[in-house]
Amino acid sequence: MTPTVVFDTFGLVADKTNNVVPAAYAVALVVLVFTAVSYGKMVRVIPSAGSAYTYARESIHPGVGFVVGWTALIDYMLLPMVNALILRSYMEALFPDVPGWIWVVVFTAGVTGVIYLTMRGTSNVNMILLVFSILVMTVFVVMVVVQLVGGAGAGTPVSIAPFAHSDVQFGAVLAGATVVCFSFIGFDAVSMYSEEAKTPKIMPRAILLTLVVGGLIFLIASYVTQLRFPDATAFPQEAIEDSTLPEIGVQVGGPVLQAVLTAAGFAATLASWLASHASVSRMLMVMGRNNVLPRKVFGYINPRTHTPTLSIVIVGLVSLFAISFTLEQIAAYINYGALVAFTFVNISVIAWFAVRKGLRKTPADIARYIVMPAIGMLLTGLLWVNLDMHALVGGLIWTGIGVVYLVVLTRGFRRPIASFDENQPVTGVSKTVAGPRSEV
Repeated sequence: MTPTVVFDTFGLVADKTNNVVPAAYAVALVVLVFTAVSYGKMVRVIPSAGSAYTYARESIHPGVGFVVGWTALIDYMLLPMVNALILRSYMEALFPDVPGWIWVVVFTAGVTGVIYLTMRGTSNVNMILLVFSILVMTVFVVMVVVQLVGGAGAGTPVSIAPFAHSDVQFGAVLAGATVVCFSFIGFDAVSMYSEEAKTPKIMPRAILLTLVVGGLIFLIASYVTQLRFPDATAFPQEAIEDSTLPEIGVQVGGPVLQAVLTAAGFAATLASWLASHASVSRMLMVMGRNNVLPRKVFGYINPRTHTPTLSIVIVGLVSLFAISFTLEQIAAYINYGALVAFTFVNISVIAWFAVRKGLRKTPADIARYIVMPAIGMLLTGLLWVNLDMHALVGGLIWTGIGVVYLVVLTRGFRRPIASFDENQPVTGVSKTVAGPRSEV
């Protein structure tokens, strides 16, 4: 959940929704609240990895968990690429005479090099970068409000127009909500620390709070930006396809604010890139260690740096494809993986509590363990309907490859199905993954 991503996708979402970007964020937030509640229910009983594929494996079937995990690889592998694309768009706006591919190569090499040398010690840097970006966003919001009071844009800081007007159709808002769903990816990452948490009972609230706070940041930022730019035609088509952040900055505060806002976006995106690159490299390493992927390549740990260097380099090579894709294209594929995960988290609640534990006899149990996750599934289904067709087809092909690979890996399901939990340590002997807790 990178705060400044709201500016990156603003033009794209405004174009899709007919200029009601905050409405798209509001719908996405409501949809994901139900899924966040389901994450909270599952993390209390299955704290080991805190991921959708772990929940599906334990509550439904190991084979289902494997396929969900395989599908989730789309998210992990493409997040570094989308960060590379966003940084490329920033630099192209500041230095239009420099070819975009140069920035992709330079930044990918830099991030890969940092992760290659160490996968530890980046959390403090990430926090500093994140705080800086939020401070700049706060200044931006204040500046825009002052301009609105002075007559710029919609001419008022208070209006219902960013959420609804006569030319808006709900289908368009849903299409926008499907796009901005990408902005919320990462709220569930809190659950991955549940096993180490001193007070695991707070994890459900922490997951929900992360989602709601992030959603409020997106809502406030998109609301004032929508009032300042009531029409998406204020942005050139090139900016809409890549990132409107630099264009927003220059129109609100000239070259100075453009540079500062771009710096904030750069900081937040770089923090996200470091985290996502390290995360997917670690996941590939664990998959290699568990023989889900070729062990000699993906399970290799460099004895000097103590990092999975081959996996790190492979992720870096994939990131280079940011040279030839647009933000909308990559975000659509990431959303496919996310929607699969969200859907199966809701299914897992029903499977674990209502089916396995038999908690379906009282009205309260039916509401908590059947109705609520079912609503989560149905609302997620609304986003499925509006997913980009190319991403849907490509995602289904990737999932199909995972099913075939599972059959081959298990010799027709005659061998145990391997797991690939990402909470295992990077170095040393694999950590034993905790099983489900007995309480419900």
